[in-house]
Amino acid sequence: QVQLVESGGGLVQPGGSLRLSCAASGLIFRIINMAWYRQAPGKQRELVARISSGGATNYADSVKGRFTISRDNAENTVYLQMNSLKPVDTAVYYCNVYQTGTWGQGTQVTVSS
Repeated sequence: QVQLVESGGGLVQPGGSLRLSCAASGLIFRIINMAWYRQAPGKQRELVARISSGGATNYADSVKGRFTISRDNAENTVYLQMNSLKPVDTAVYYCNVYQTGTWGQGTQVTVSS
């Protein structure tokens, strides 16, 4: 069974930073594409960032220049470094094997003063 476990969410002040982690098991991590999505209350789940097996990255316009997705294949982990956080970034963040039905349980990020 493929399993993704997110961690690193929490409460942060506007302008602050958080680093999310997603630990994967049950797959050959180095050959798959990974992504981070988020879902705010009352909104659709949206793609935040993705990273290919080769390390190519793409970002939503709303987070470009502030967020960085990366991966450590030796640790089977994908990261999302979030800087200059805004209240509109508040959401549950989900790890995903890109364009598949494999999701983590989500981790809450709240940006508020």
